[in-house]
Amino acid sequence: MTKTVFAKRTLRAIALMAMLALSVQLAHAADTIKVGVLHSLSGTMAISETTLKDTVLMLVDEQNKKGGLLGKKLEAVVVDPASDWPLFAEKTRELIEKEKVDVIFGCWTSVSRKSVLPVIEELNGLLFYPVQYEGEESSKNVFYTGAAPNQQAIPAVDYFMNELGIKRWVLAGTDYVYPRTTNKILEAYLKAKGVKDEDIMINYTPFGHSDWQSIVADIKKFGSAGKKTGVVSTINGDANVPFYKELGNQGISAEDIPVVAFSVGEEELSGIDTKPLVGHLAAWNYFMSVDDAGNDDFIKSWHSFIKNPKRVTNDPMEAHVIGFNMWVKAVEKAKTTATDAVEQAMIGIEVPNMTGGTAKMLKNHHLTKPVLIGEIQDDGQFDVVWQTEGEVPGDAWSDFLPGSKDIVSDWTAPIKCGNHNTKTKKCSGQNY
Repeated sequence: MTKTVFAKRTLRAIALMAMLALSVQLAHAADTIKVGVLHSLSGTMAISETTLKDTVLMLVDEQNKKGGLLGKKLEAVVVDPASDWPLFAEKTRELIEKEKVDVIFGCWTSVSRKSVLPVIEELNGLLFYPVQYEGEESSKNVFYTGAAPNQQAIPAVDYFMNELGIKRWVLAGTDYVYPRTTNKILEAYLKAKGVKDEDIMINYTPFGHSDWQSIVADIKKFGSAGKKTGVVSTINGDANVPFYKELGNQGISAEDIPVVAFSVGEEELSGIDTKPLVGHLAAWNYFMSVDDAGNDDFIKSWHSFIKNPKRVTNDPMEAHVIGFNMWVKAVEKAKTTATDAVEQAMIGIEVPNMTGGTAKMLKNHHLTKPVLIGEIQDDGQFDVVWQTEGEVPGDAWSDFLPGSKDIVSDWTAPIKCGNHNTKTKKCSGQNY
């Protein structure tokens, strides 16, 4: 055998081995359905998002024990965007282009979601977003399983106004899109209810803000004008811990100036002494303390998976459970994980929530949800003091902002648009 013939045969053998290896890799990839997990495991939002990563891992594990999906096992692909908003976009691209995920469960802050949005739309991916947000958005590629403002912020203000007699309002938030847009909606809503400018105080602080002494002193002073004062908090992440501690340090009780929070749940309270905070409130669509058989089963499953009976559950966890279960049903209905087919199959899907009702995916990619007001207890749990009689449909566009009140979202034919103007009968701008 000549050296030339030997070399050619060797090259052919190497090429054949490479092709076989590639085919094995492709076959392996085809044997699994990949689920992207896009939550901060470090940085200022890790206090809230790490638990959501664990929740998705639990859901994947449970589905695999049921036999997987479409005859395939699910495979979780976890990345850490590290509370770095541009990094969320990079990690999304990595999940879709490199890891070839079929769906992504992720984000907490609206700024992270806004960072992800152009990438998920460009690459035609699918994102399930589990946290309350400011509305004013509806994308074909996103399912919003957290609360819209009409499912949290507006009912909380109504409760403060009607049940507690609040006359002066402190709108305190972290300085990014969710608090600013939510407070813009709430300011318009309060003024429509006759509240004057001088009775509204608005304050923003950076992510991770820790020195609350002067701000809490300003709130205390604002509340000393002889009118019942309340704080509506859109403070996010680990900044909540020093904020609540400072309330206690300055002797502000719930009887003096009650706080209703939109981003403080059981997970955030587990890291602080809650005794000085007893009586302050939070508005969510789920609390761990809800008496429901489905909730009991979820808590047992969570404790078994996480191997820690002291770990709490919270609202965004329930949103991931609902979103994941809906996605499974939609994939089974569509008989594929292809984005366009699953997106259409999702609309109208119903699954049980964990408060004894039913979550339905609407044409605007938002859910029906109950609204609950919970009072902080000294054990870090919430006692439900008020709730809606049934589920409230999520509204993508606010009825209280001039540029939004005539806009609806409908991702079904013939409209198939995230911002359909009911007056002009046209889509305005981009389809979100």
